Amino acid sequence: MKKIDIILALGCGEVIAWFFYSILENLGVRINFPNLILAFFIPLITLFCLWVSWLLGKKFLWIFQVAKYLLIGVLATMVDLGILNLLMLVSGIASGIFYSVFKGISFIVATCSKYFGDKFWAFEKMEKAGMKKEFGQFFLVTLVGFGINVGFASLIVNVIGPQFEITPKLWANVGGIIAAISAAAWNFIGYKFIVFKK
Repeated sequence: MKKIDIILALGCGEVIAWFFYSILENLGVRINFPNLILAFFIPLITLFCLWVSWLLGKKFLWIFQVAKYLLIGVLATMVDLGILNLLMLVSGIASGIFYSVFKGISFIVATCSKYFGDKFWAFEKMEKAGMKKEFGQFFLVTLVGFGINVGFASLIVNVIGPQFEITPKLWANVGGIIAAISAAAWNFIGYKFIVFKK
């Protein structure tokens, strides 16, 4: 494992920990231990999981690649949910057309922020030539992912609605998580075989 892998794993874990904590705070979920524990343990768990995938990746290269992609994806998901929760907190809106607009904004910001991580770290495509075309392909694949993401989130939140006595805010996050996982599966396939193919 390279030094950059260790640094990025710890850095991603740290950012994920703080976003996770702030999302829990917005949802009114109180944790019984200091947030510093999250800030310490999540980066270590992240590093450990990446190290295990690196060991497995010695035999199957794609395992390490998928692990890096998933770590960037989890980070992007935390950014996505963090922005979504910030917009809901500021506006007081957790459903309806504005929820869909908020979900669209949070998805676009999160996805744009992960382009460089996917390109240079997960898929290790270091060439800078042809980046305009590549970004165009990235944008098109992401646009389909955007439709999947916002579509699933809107379906779950606005059509199905809160289930099992879950609060609207928590249900909005459930919709966001399911949508993010659905879009991530599509995006990985598109990025690997269309955008960042070698």
